Amino acid sequence: MPDLAALIPALGAGPWLLVVLGALIVGFSKTALPGAGTIAVGIFALAMPAKESTAALLLLLIVGDMTALWVYRREPDWRTLLRLLPSAMIGVVIGAFYFARVDGEGVRLTIGVILLALVILTLWRRHLTRRRAAAAARAGEEQAPVAVGSQPGAAATAQGMGYGLLGGFTTMVANAAGPVMSLYFYAMRMPVLTFLGTSAWYFAIVNLFKVPFSAGLGLITRDTLVMDAMLVPVVLLGAFVGAKVARRIPQKVFENLILVLTVAAALSLLVI
Repeated sequence: MPDLAALIPALGAGPWLLVVLGALIVGFSKTALPGAGTIAVGIFALAMPAKESTAALLLLLIVGDMTALWVYRREPDWRTLLRLLPSAMIGVVIGAFYFARVDGEGVRLTIGVILLALVILTLWRRHLTRRRAAAAARAGEEQAPVAVGSQPGAAATAQGMGYGLLGGFTTMVANAAGPVMSLYFYAMRMPVLTFLGTSAWYFAIVNLFKVPFSAGLGLITRDTLVMDAMLVPVVLLGAFVGAKVARRIPQKVFENLILVLTVAAALSLLVI
């Protein structure tokens, strides 16, 4: 009879606690707050070698994607998806070439820098929004931000291609495209369920597209598969909790907590 204990990856108690927490966040982010998965990126990279962590997290993200597609049975914005997906796939290919040419420490630093850059981008966008709102208030006018979808066709397509390319690269290198794409979907001023449905379809397609590249780089191993199989129930638990509490906790509280924890994870990757 095979020794089942020998099949369990020997990570140690601390790393196992981290990956369990990361898996819980993966499920929660997929059904409650797209973009929160960046916290799990940092946690997994702290718990195991940086390159291997991206493949381990990818398989759990796919489980979360399938759960999100089941929870949000809404038609996505197919026009937006068709605008984003071709350039996203090009970004994945570019990211795979980059990934193959840097060592584990380089990937670790890249993940940390990407996470910090995404936080800065998010804060800068908030700052600009507040400035426009304040200027509109001083002028005695109601603010009327221009959505991406309301721009001329060529401009909207170009911006969508740019976001798609950046999203594809960041998701291949660091599984960190959540904030990038959340910014784009938010700018489209989608209804909440359309936002969540479009996000679910986007990441389900892109993450499945990434699997052959991760396998070709030798990142999907027996230990990775065993660990992820053990963590699938944790992802499903996180998804269940996220679906229940998503509308009960103030959005701003979620967003601020995500930014703080993402910064902490990024700084840990850069200094440890």
